[in-house]
This record gives sequence, C-alpha cells and structure tokens, in this order.
Amino acid sequence: MSRRKPYNHRARLERYYRSMLRNHHVAVIDSEAAQLQTMINWKNASLITSNSRQAIAGALCDIPHRWCIYLAALCCDQRGERYMKSTEVAPHGVHLAKALSEIIETYGVQLRDGCNPKHSPALAWIAIPDDVTLDEAQAARIFDAFGAWPSLAAA
Repeated sequence: MSRRKPYNHRARLERYYRSMLRNHHVAVIDSEAAQLQTMINWKNASLITSNSRQAIAGALCDIPHRWCIYLAALCCDQRGERYMKSTEVAPHGVHLAKALSEIIETYGVQLRDGCNPKHSPALAWIAIPDDVTLDEAQAARIFDAFGAWPSLAAA
C-alpha cells in the first residue's frame, strides 16, 4: 500500500486564494490622474465590493503570484483627443504584490519618457495576478470606467 502525501496547509491555502482571485477576475488599478488605487473586476470594469473584499485583499498581498502588468501613459493632446501609449509586462517567476513597485517604476519611467511632455502624460497601470493578457480596447474601457485619463484642463 502506498503512503499518502502529507497534508500541506500552505499549498492548499495558496491554491484556494489563486482560484478565488481567478473566479472574481481580480486586478489592481492605479492611476496618477485620478489619484486612485483599488481592486477591480477586470472582466466587467467594476469595483470589487463584495463581502469577501478583505479575503481578496489578503489573497492578493499574502502569497506570491505570476503577474501580468499593463502599463499605460494616458495622454491628451491640445485638441482634446485622448491617446494611450502602453506596454504589457509579465515578470518572470512569482512575486509578492509589494515587490511590483520596482518593476512598475522602471517600465513607467521609460514609457513616460517616450511621450510628448506637452500632452501631460499620466501613468496608469492594471496588475492582474494571473497569466492573462489585456488588449488595448479592454484596458481603455477599464481606464474610462475609473476616470484614469488626465483632464482637458491639464493638457
């Protein structure tokens, strides 16, 4: 008779947290222009306001994940037309949420330097704790829903 694998509480908890984040389509959005950082549902571009918000926050911050980060420089030209320069970054390995700031800062500076400074670029990003990619239309819809674009007065 073969021996059973020993019970590993930590591994079971990590699997549970990851499945909870996938089921709720959790992402973190941050916008300089709107001075906003919050957890969202990236599928339908809405805030996460469920009773499990604290559990979701714990799942995001307490265990390492494979992240997909969509960085965008949101610009508004003199005519008031909005445009976005963006890049998607998927760091190798698993990282805690607090370790993402260095990655975001590095790529964010490069992205902002590539924009016209007269168009008042504001940096915004969406970080998804899963191997999911966003296209530009999805990201623009999310940024629109949360007012991440710089105002026309700033341009």
